[in-house]
Amino acid sequence: MSSKQKTGPLAGVKVLELAQIMAGPTCGTLLADMGADVIKVEKIPGGDDSRRYAEPQVNGESAAFMMLNRNKRSIALNLKTEGGREVLRRLVKDADVLFENYRKGTMEKLGVGYDALRKINPALIWCSISGYGQTGPYAERGGFDLIAQGVSGIMSITGDPGGPPVKSGPPVTDINAGLLATIGIVSAYVHRLKTGEGQFVDTSLMEAGIQQTFWQSAIYFATGVSPKPTGSAHVLAAPYQAFPTADGWINIGGANQANWERIATLVGAPELIEDARFATNSDRMANREELARLLGDHLKQRSTADWLEDLDAAGIPAGPINDIAAMAADPQTLARQMVVELDHPRAGRTRALGLPIKFSETPGKVVTPAPTLGQHTREVLRDAGYADAEIDALAASGAIELG
Repeated sequence: MSSKQKTGPLAGVKVLELAQIMAGPTCGTLLADMGADVIKVEKIPGGDDSRRYAEPQVNGESAAFMMLNRNKRSIALNLKTEGGREVLRRLVKDADVLFENYRKGTMEKLGVGYDALRKINPALIWCSISGYGQTGPYAERGGFDLIAQGVSGIMSITGDPGGPPVKSGPPVTDINAGLLATIGIVSAYVHRLKTGEGQFVDTSLMEAGIQQTFWQSAIYFATGVSPKPTGSAHVLAAPYQAFPTADGWINIGGANQANWERIATLVGAPELIEDARFATNSDRMANREELARLLGDHLKQRSTADWLEDLDAAGIPAGPINDIAAMAADPQTLARQMVVELDHPRAGRTRALGLPIKFSETPGKVVTPAPTLGQHTREVLRDAGYADAEIDALAASGAIELG
């Protein structure tokens, strides 16, 4: 699908993605799925480093790269050459957004930083996604999700009580930084629609991690004590955690008094409602381990499926603990189109995650598979006014690579 045929609330918005691996491409994927023409500007040689994530591959194509780069067009550009930099300047002239995740100062050293490019296009929205942001004592440092999870406090509150520091399974600071960048870009675009002004948007992995600590930070600010890991249990409400059943585990959320009383009654332990240890949420939090043990003893008597049927009928929030295969096959996942199929020119038929935001009037859509490196270089440069002879000359000079 060409940029002119794309649909969605951001159709017609031109975005330049100078980013790789995860945080930046997450932002680009959301913008592209919502209709923006996202032109992925990849380095020469090799392109996005995630293209070389060796396992798993599908017919030689990186599964990781394909997941995060559908709906985009790829051009391969060598910004270390004047020809490559001139191509970027040409593309910026009518771009709405440029976002990047280079280390601070890299783009400036190449002569294509924000101050230089906004002279070409004063309405340009530039978003920087970095490890620590563009200011402060850590601004010069590179950033990785693992490091950001540690610095932001996430690893101190993840895992089981008394255990070692644990990283969240998903790269939450990478993904959340991509979400924050998307929100920042769209917000800046709304401002530009009102005023005509572009601006610089700045977010980071560390801040994306800090934002995930709302509850734990609230506890610390109120008490002066840093919270510790609680396993699957909630830090402010009980019972609200995973419990064992006869054949596995189940999540049950008793986040208010009414749900707690329904849970106790349903599992066959109504006497716990009158037990002074569990009378209020504060009491239950103070005796959370004993409460979990007592409820677990009852829940172990029946299967997860049996409990889920009864809990659902009683209006009690509960759910299975799916692995990824079960999640991908869940009827709700499929009903919400959160698994989509695409035809890749090399990998063949592949699956990807869908767009988690639904629009009634301007629905976004996953339409095209991730591009091969430089697949759209000639197409994008033609759109920018280059003649084929000029494009061939740029390729011969090493400034671009044709897919």
